[in-house]
Amino acid sequence: MKTIAILGIFFLSTLNSFSQLEKIIVERYYVTDSNDATDLIGGGVEEGSVTYRIYVDMQPGTILKSIYGDAAHPFNISSTEIFFNNESDGQSFGKDFLKARYQENTVALDTWLTIGQTTRKQGPVTHYGILKYQDDNGSFVGGVNNDGGSELISAGLLINEDPSAGIALTIADGMDTLDFTPTDWYSNGILDFVTGEDPTIFGSVNELSSFSSDNFILQNSGVKGVLPDSNQVIIAQLTTKGELSFNINIEVEFLVDGVTTIRKYVSTNDIVSSDEEYNPFLSYPFACGCNNPDFVEYDPSFICLAEGACLTPVVIGCMDPLACNYSEEANTQLDNICCYPGWCANLNIEEVCPQLKGASFDVEAYPNPAENQLIYRVLSGEQSDISVKLYTVYGNTIYEETYLDAPFNLSGEIDLSSFPVGLYQLRVSSTLGEQITLIVKI
Repeated sequence: MKTIAILGIFFLSTLNSFSQLEKIIVERYYVTDSNDATDLIGGGVEEGSVTYRIYVDMQPGTILKSIYGDAAHPFNISSTEIFFNNESDGQSFGKDFLKARYQENTVALDTWLTIGQTTRKQGPVTHYGILKYQDDNGSFVGGVNNDGGSELISAGLLINEDPSAGIALTIADGMDTLDFTPTDWYSNGILDFVTGEDPTIFGSVNELSSFSSDNFILQNSGVKGVLPDSNQVIIAQLTTKGELSFNINIEVEFLVDGVTTIRKYVSTNDIVSSDEEYNPFLSYPFACGCNNPDFVEYDPSFICLAEGACLTPVVIGCMDPLACNYSEEANTQLDNICCYPGWCANLNIEEVCPQLKGASFDVEAYPNPAENQLIYRVLSGEQSDISVKLYTVYGNTIYEETYLDAPFNLSGEIDLSSFPVGLYQLRVSSTLGEQITLIVKI
């Protein structure tokens, strides 16, 4: 499989251009080094730990209202190793950080959830998460801005320039400001109602490697991205040395013809209400396979291309051998693509099936043997009167139909349900000749 890393971010193509959710972006925000691991004030972070940031990328104008998990769509964030939480001033929610605290030891690597907001409101502005490559206002995190941790390292912590994490934190901290602060924050399933402590992977009470809940929500009045055109909203920062995985669900708000509309995007394809829509971007690691609809192996649940997954090009055509435009090469059939005598989806059958032109005369009858209904089709190279008769073995006519100035191709039905079991003779005549077919009634 080919994996393409650009500035520490996995970029994935849009699943559905009509979806308000365009994709999920997982950014490698930082990779710890040996200096970071010396700090004991924050509880110690292992060298080689990766800090990830998760962004919801939406259509411009769309507002992110909540992230959640319910009985049909559990919320899950897991790793093969424990998540790091800073013991000195870690927070469960990004909105609760003081800006100055990000400059202490390894606070900036803490594991938390949010909807856009990454600091408390200070003065007229509030900080929000933004992808580092889009952050052009410098950094207040790491290096000379850092206190050096418990070892008072003079160069400061968080200075590692690991290329897999893209731009160094000392150049871009992935935070920018807006003169807007969301309101009506509410959470359930994270903080203990009695103690107020956070026993999950987002708190420092326990060292854990997973959080899963079918009764979780974090919501506020709604947030758009710092950059309106890209409209990317951060929802989590996660630091771990292990392999990350998640299933998340989101709720967004947007306008349709001036009417406010709510839509939920879920990570599992168990749709239980009309306002829900499955989106495979909400599961990580992202499923890779054949994501090219021009190939038979295409599966819409694949959001990245696996090398060698797309093998068989789609060939559209009629796959019914009884149709006059049957194609042996076709492997994909669309509705109403097949043409039959007397029916061709309002198309000109002589153009679709040019082999029917000329002084030809052919008759098809099926099923044969037949139990109740017999269908006949007459292919004629010219318009003429056509006579259709059904005889018993004794020569008695039991069905007769005459078509005056019949079309080039016609079809009809004979009801056999009242006829006794046995052998019959179907005789079709026109100016081009006569054809006789033996029919078995069962």
